[in-house]
Amino acid sequence: MKLLPLAPNGQTPVRALTIAGTDSGGGAGIQADSRTMAMCGVHACVAVAAVTVQNTLGVSGFHEIPPEIVAGQVRTVVGDIGIGAAKTGMLASTAIIEAVAAVCEEVGIGREGSIPLVVDPVAASMHGDPLLHASALDALRDTLIPLATVITPNLDEVRLLTGIEVVDDLTAHKAAEALHALGPKWAIVKGGHLRTSEFSTDLLFDGETFHELTAPRIATGNDHGGGDTLAAAMASALAHGYSVPAAFTFAKEWTRRCLEASYDLGAGHGPVSPLWRLHEDATSLLGDGTGPS
Repeated sequence: MKLLPLAPNGQTPVRALTIAGTDSGGGAGIQADSRTMAMCGVHACVAVAAVTVQNTLGVSGFHEIPPEIVAGQVRTVVGDIGIGAAKTGMLASTAIIEAVAAVCEEVGIGREGSIPLVVDPVAASMHGDPLLHASALDALRDTLIPLATVITPNLDEVRLLTGIEVVDDLTAHKAAEALHALGPKWAIVKGGHLRTSEFSTDLLFDGETFHELTAPRIATGNDHGGGDTLAAAMASALAHGYSVPAAFTFAKEWTRRCLEASYDLGAGHGPVSPLWRLHEDATSLLGDGTGPS
């Protein structure tokens, strides 16, 4: 795959912002976003929306950051550092979602602004632990998703947002249309959780045209942080100036490579890993191991 460029030493890289929750186990959330952004040649700025208590077995609790503090982090980063793209993850509550939507409009983040916004509408962990108050779904639909350049829900989140259970190609297309009707510029339906298929097929829809990407399913239980990684990779590519379809293509392949490089951790699901890029770069520097050429 074509990798995103790394800035030369001493040169300021492109910047992106993740507005999300932490993962004390380091597999998902802001930690996964920051790892992917760094490996994509992006300086990652963060706005912490919640602090979770979790490990590889699940989430046992979380603490919400006051909404004005979340919004303040966004405002102060954009005003000083500047960013090329932003993404959201776990936002936990209606108040935080509304604060994030308001500050994004204020500073020009979103489909109508100059800074593209990837909305990953995180509602539950991969173990099914709730990461969003049920009452906040309406705030997602009404205030944040309409601001999005692109949204990247998993199939459980598609069902919560649209009421459509994706079980095949037909329902995936209907879900993409229903998601787009909520107001984003582009909508993605990810097929990674459709375990009955030997392939993982993702759809991107802009209201007129479907873009479909299919890859063989990778047999691993170590897929923690996969959704965060795809959304962060999309934000990274957008920050580098990619179009949404090109960023989608890059992010799909990036996530596949991260799944291939995933590793065991703790007693539960291990994380996907963007650290494979370090091996790629080392190989290009050292050659094939046979000595100087």
